[in-house]
Amino acid sequence: MAEDKNSRSGLWLGGLPWWQALICIVLVLLPVYVTKMKDGNPVMLAATTMTSVLGICFGFAVIFNEIGERVPIWNKYIGGGLLATFFGVALLRQFGLIPEAGLDAINSFISDDANFLELFIVMLIVGSVLSLERDILIRSFAGYIPAILGGLLAATILGGITGAIFGIPFADTLIKYTLPIMGGGNGAGAVPLSQIYEQVTGDAAANYYSFAIIVLTIANIFCIIASAALNALGEKVPTLTGDKKTLIRGAEELARDDQKVKTDNNDLAGALLLAFACFAVGELMSGKILPKIAGAPIHKYAYMIVFVVILAATGLIPARVRAGAKRLQSFFSGQLGIIIMVGMGADFNLAELFNAIAPKNIIMALMIVIGAIIGSAAVGYLVGFYPIDSAITAGLCMANRGGNGDLACLGAADRMDLIAYSQLSSRLGGGIVLIIAAFVFSFML
Repeated sequence: MAEDKNSRSGLWLGGLPWWQALICIVLVLLPVYVTKMKDGNPVMLAATTMTSVLGICFGFAVIFNEIGERVPIWNKYIGGGLLATFFGVALLRQFGLIPEAGLDAINSFISDDANFLELFIVMLIVGSVLSLERDILIRSFAGYIPAILGGLLAATILGGITGAIFGIPFADTLIKYTLPIMGGGNGAGAVPLSQIYEQVTGDAAANYYSFAIIVLTIANIFCIIASAALNALGEKVPTLTGDKKTLIRGAEELARDDQKVKTDNNDLAGALLLAFACFAVGELMSGKILPKIAGAPIHKYAYMIVFVVILAATGLIPARVRAGAKRLQSFFSGQLGIIIMVGMGADFNLAELFNAIAPKNIIMALMIVIGAIIGSAAVGYLVGFYPIDSAITAGLCMANRGGNGDLACLGAADRMDLIAYSQLSSRLGGGIVLIIAAFVFSFML
């Protein structure tokens, strides 16, 4: 009897039979390590075009993703293939096993010049918001700011108590530890916080930033690990979480809008055009129309989320297009998520983390992260959210390193569908922290 070529018996890697996958991986990675002469100097053979860099990213991603999905304990409790890809590429970078030119090409494509990360985030935001039922959408976003504030308050309290144990004044704990960790990341948090610090004190911003980035880096690792641990807890205690796609308790019993209609390629095209238009609104609002509110800069993603929520709540977008947006989101989060993790790993400095390892900093960062989890979970539960999902999005996505940290946390927690909420934490939540910091720095320094 002839072998069924469509069967998946045996070992498969990255959607191909293992031996075919290995040949492909070698072929896409070989140009990174082979050089050619250009103007008398050796340069990487691999081109820096989108096609070449995507191939490089897929090569690394398939290797580490398969390892992470197959290693016991890691695959269920630590974060699986996504987190293995992130740390695996970071280790390769740390030990110089990826040429500098290759790292530059990956970073340029993922987060710098081409900024594929931005496209990834935009598609996930639009798809996750538009697919929600209108009543669920309104209820969830109405209760989300209180959940963020609950996490911020508990982090401040627990951080203050821990600081007191170490003999650190409350003002120093708040300014040096809590605000940088809960500020929404690096670019939206630590950097502007250091600028506010310089304006208020006259001291160099670098003096504040150099310590802020240390504690933020430590907290980011705790956030990723905690996300995986909360996901494992949810599997053990299902009543604490839902379907990993919504925050509202009991909302998974309702049919989501994207499940009610069938879509074709025209609907995907319409969803793409709509997503780009929503992103353009965010750029216009943050860049020209209303770049600041109460003195705090508002990120384009925050404006974009608000605009998408308004569109979804009004019911103006046809159901087929909303379903198309959800299909796009599923493709990006499912098939391209590991590509993003390669870019994040290529841009993560493990040496920075190792240099920051001091017992006091580790304990302070850990307790602030725990406070963020407890506060956001408790307030989230009071407003009708699942505590685990609220803790991950409103708590941990406030305490990590912003956009990249959000993706790492959501990947570790297997909750990419909640990216719109995580972005609210990093953007709107980070803006709230900056407003608070402006007053704190003025009165406490």
